[in-house]
Amino acid sequence: MTNRLSNETSPYLRQHADNPVEWYPWGDEAFAAARERDVPILLSVGYSACHWCHVMAHESFEDPDVAAVMNRMFVNVKVDREERPDVDGIYMQAVQAMTGRGGWPMTVFLDHDGRPFYGGTYYPRVDQHGMPGFVRVLESLDDAWRNRRDELDDVAGRLTAAIGQSGIPSAGTDEPSPDILARAHENVLRQLDPRFGGFGRAPKFPQAMTLDFLLRRLVVEESDETRRAVTLSLDAMAAGGMYDQLGGGFHRYSVDDYWLVPHFEKMLYDQALLVSTYLHAFLDTRDPRYRRIVEETITYVLRDLRHPDGGFFSAEDADSEGIEGKFYVWSLDEIDSVCGADAAEVVRYFGVTAAGNFTDPHTQYSGTILHVVDRDEPRPDGVSRARDALFLAREGRVRPGLDDKVLLAWNGLFLRALAEAAAALGRDDWMDAARTNAQFLLRALRRDDGRFLRSWQDGRASIVAYAEDHGALLEALCTLAEVDDPAWLSDARAVADELLARFRDDDDHGFFTTGSDAPPLIVRPKDVQDNATPSENSLAANGLLRLATLTGEATYAEPAAAWLRVLAPVLGEHPTAFAYLLGALERHLTPSIEVAIVGDPDDPATAALRSEVSTRFLPNVVVLAAAPGASAEHSPLLVERGLVDGHPAAYVCEGYVCSLPVTDAEALGAALGARLP
Repeated sequence: MTNRLSNETSPYLRQHADNPVEWYPWGDEAFAAARERDVPILLSVGYSACHWCHVMAHESFEDPDVAAVMNRMFVNVKVDREERPDVDGIYMQAVQAMTGRGGWPMTVFLDHDGRPFYGGTYYPRVDQHGMPGFVRVLESLDDAWRNRRDELDDVAGRLTAAIGQSGIPSAGTDEPSPDILARAHENVLRQLDPRFGGFGRAPKFPQAMTLDFLLRRLVVEESDETRRAVTLSLDAMAAGGMYDQLGGGFHRYSVDDYWLVPHFEKMLYDQALLVSTYLHAFLDTRDPRYRRIVEETITYVLRDLRHPDGGFFSAEDADSEGIEGKFYVWSLDEIDSVCGADAAEVVRYFGVTAAGNFTDPHTQYSGTILHVVDRDEPRPDGVSRARDALFLAREGRVRPGLDDKVLLAWNGLFLRALAEAAAALGRDDWMDAARTNAQFLLRALRRDDGRFLRSWQDGRASIVAYAEDHGALLEALCTLAEVDDPAWLSDARAVADELLARFRDDDDHGFFTTGSDAPPLIVRPKDVQDNATPSENSLAANGLLRLATLTGEATYAEPAAAWLRVLAPVLGEHPTAFAYLLGALERHLTPSIEVAIVGDPDDPATAALRSEVSTRFLPNVVVLAAAPGASAEHSPLLVERGLVDGHPAAYVCEGYVCSLPVTDAEALGAALGARLP
């Protein structure tokens, strides 16, 4: 018998449809049932690629005895944090306030109004390692609810009040100073792990946005220290077990300082952000290793995470056959069997040993995570041959679980990276995939009334989109307008107008997570800091500033500028928490350089002019290209722009003041170089 989750669009929720727990999805029905029975809500939040979510599900939610306790004492609600970032964000604040830490699975207990009074993360089935057993926690809270409810009510009131305090500084009136960027730069470098790269200690996350910030600083001013911080980190991540050496793509994070042992889930957003960073590093350094990482990671997403209609799936699990990492690790005998004459070189290059370097703590299954032992060594020919054979052999294994929902925000992040990489590396097939994805998002994740939707799965989409979704899609459409066709600006304007109409905070600036038409929660959340993904406000600030430059409509830039004034006091001091927003600050402070290219798209001379821009890392340059007389309705950059003596031409402008047009790529490069620091 299934519970109420069987028809949900989230694969994570459907994974729990056969639990003996009488789960409800988040909504009015659950709260009405709690009121009728006079029991609290037990809210469990997780996501499909979360290893410890699966552990807790197996230990407790699949256990009939535990389920019976849950069903008797609570109304149980399951939430996919990726579909409902608003619910997740609110109650994560509560758990962090109560315990000083957060994470998933998240377990929170609520009253009938949705106010939290107790919470934590993973609870074991029975007491262990100093953690109380789940059933003991349930029984204690049931007793408190029945006998000391006034105490719980007091706690709930104080927690809800604390959640409502955003901690955002009061709106400033002074323009942010370039000194903020310099201070942020210094503070990032102070956090560098000088031995293994990355920032801070284990567990180490890739922090692609922080590395991209350093790459942008290198455009402003060359620095050996900054360059080493970037290359050390990128090289270490690409060589370690963090990177899938056979199939391409990055795992979520490393549990050690060396980037060797990952948490094996693969998230679409990590692929998006790291593709952008490695692409920018390649354009800056021309190091072919970085290009290879871009190519292999995009190949992974297009091969394993793409729906036939063009959307990109969310994630792959860490586990297969109930064992963490089993799909990815190898024994020495397997290497010998698959690689033949190349086995010895593979063993040396990838550090394969009989003892292995990874053991699943739950099953004791062990093997070797492939990693490049000498991180400066180019990939030998024998390893390249064997890599193909190993990949084919691995395809015969049971794959990790696939979360096949299509999230608008994460698709927007990858769409932007894919389109930029397609233009930079001359991959028409990637550009076709980018166009198909954009068309899919604008069609399948949009209601007839124009309202965008958050999540799509198997033809169904229902949850209304968040500010994050609009910001990521806006950025992607601006990129498509630049590298593909200015006509995408029409869709970008529509997205920006929706963002401003439904999400703008007219009192304190920035954007709320939820739209004005969304069902109310105990507070209306606002996401401020960049975490695993850019915050909704960082995406919106960058996208609106770009759209203002591309369209010439300064009204789009004003909300971004206001938000930068609000956050200016903290940006320089906490750069890794605002790495993506620092890009918006740099764009705001730097005079924009605009390039308009006019010529027949099929003319090699037009392609050469476009390539001169797309194959360089130019963070604060915008470019639009069109045939003579076309697309002027989309941007003033293309108004009255024509051929020069019958030849395709590029017009380089700064603040809409333009120099004489040029007709060859070398001259365009010189014109751009003269305007860059």
